[in-house]
Amino acid sequence: MPNPSRSGDRPTVKDVAAAAGVSATTVSRVLAGNYPVSTAVRTRVLRAVRELDYVVNAQARSLVSGSPRTVAFVVRDLVGPSFALVGQGVEQQATAEGRLCLVCATHGDRERELELVETMREQRAEAVVLVGGGHEGESHAERMRQVARALDRSGSRLVLCGRPPLGDDVPATVVHYDNEGGAYAMTSHLLSLGHREIVFLGGEESGYTTSTERIGGFLRAHRDHGVPVPAERMVYGSFGHEFGYTATRRLLAQGVRFTAVFAATDMSATGVLTALREAGVSVPGEVSVVGYDDITLSAIVTPALTTVHVPHEELGSTAVRLALHRDRHVRSQHTVLGTHVVIRESSGPPPRQAVTS
Repeated sequence: MPNPSRSGDRPTVKDVAAAAGVSATTVSRVLAGNYPVSTAVRTRVLRAVRELDYVVNAQARSLVSGSPRTVAFVVRDLVGPSFALVGQGVEQQATAEGRLCLVCATHGDRERELELVETMREQRAEAVVLVGGGHEGESHAERMRQVARALDRSGSRLVLCGRPPLGDDVPATVVHYDNEGGAYAMTSHLLSLGHREIVFLGGEESGYTTSTERIGGFLRAHRDHGVPVPAERMVYGSFGHEFGYTATRRLLAQGVRFTAVFAATDMSATGVLTALREAGVSVPGEVSVVGYDDITLSAIVTPALTTVHVPHEELGSTAVRLALHRDRHVRSQHTVLGTHVVIRESSGPPPRQAVTS
């Protein structure tokens, strides 16, 4: 077996061709799989590739083929369970489509989000999937519209996964879910059980679409049922376990009356459960606790958590499928998936003495 053309360098297509006794063009055809080659020739080429430990230059291949065959997955962070579930759907669909999936984290920085999208455009990613709620504000939205148009001009596609569209004339694929509707349904469930003192906990008051929509559903359900919401029962903050825990301890210390807590995410709901358990408050006997997302953890905590189911993996897979085959799915480039309430052990009627008309 011949050695690479320059000692110490990585083997090239020419080295593989020399080892297999074929032309460099034939090697490229075998590796690309886009041209008929005899079984014997294919076997020789693949054996040479293994023995030389040849690695395909993906950038060079993309220049030749005209397709980078990569999907970029841009997400707030890599530890949030809901983000991970969407990411799994993105990765599985990208793999099924023969694409490589690149993962980038913004850490909640809107400027970094824009920079990452631009970087992926420069890298000629076939689709750039933005996962999770988007930043609000017309200035940011306009910049994102410009990014969508720039991606479109370069043959790529901006995909909004789990966030609202940027406008009818913006070339982007949108796969959203009924976020506000899920919050409305969950709040209506608690109100129908007889709760009138419900705390909404977690989520920023403004600036983030996921928070705005869930808060909107919560407040709309109260309006439709004719139940006022005092400011003390709107507790804004992050989506994590620690905030749910500290905020609940603070509510108890302040003597705020409540018979139910609607946590903006399942992770913040686990913090609520921990704080109530430490305080000796029974769930759901004295206080009902519900969440949002239906992550795996929600079914195995004690008590099992009533929550809003979000089809996370379907969001991710649908986003990739529609973006990569937008020529075949022209009419479904804006798709809204449904949510629904999952009733488990953590919710029930309020204590009899707490029920008001």
